[in-house]
Amino acid sequence: QVQVVESGGGLVQAGDSLRLSCEVSGRSLSDLSMGWFRRATGREREFVAGIHWSADKTYYADSLKGRFTISRDNAKNTVYLQMNNLKPDDTAVYYCAADWSRRLFMSIRIDAFASWGQGTQVTVSS
Repeated sequence: QVQVVESGGGLVQAGDSLRLSCEVSGRSLSDLSMGWFRRATGREREFVAGIHWSADKTYYADSLKGRFTISRDNAKNTVYLQMNNLKPDDTAVYYCAADWSRRLFMSIRIDAFASWGQGTQVTVSS
């Protein structure tokens, strides 16, 4: 069974940067497409970024392109989310998720991801 554990959240000021980590166990990261999602208070969980298991092709929510970067280190079985120029609207619980289906094309649907972490809180003050 694939397990994921997020870390790296915290309280920062607007304009700061933060890097979230997601450690994966139970399966080689090279077999997994990975995604980051977030849920702000009172809002639905939304897709943030994803990376395909095979091609390392990356995907981003349109509103976050240019500020957020997803990457992976297969040797460490860890996925990262680098977040720059953070804004108060980025305040949310951030979740890492794994899709082990090895589907040909990346899906960013929530139900495509079978394993989820507990989330890490990111709070951006103005």
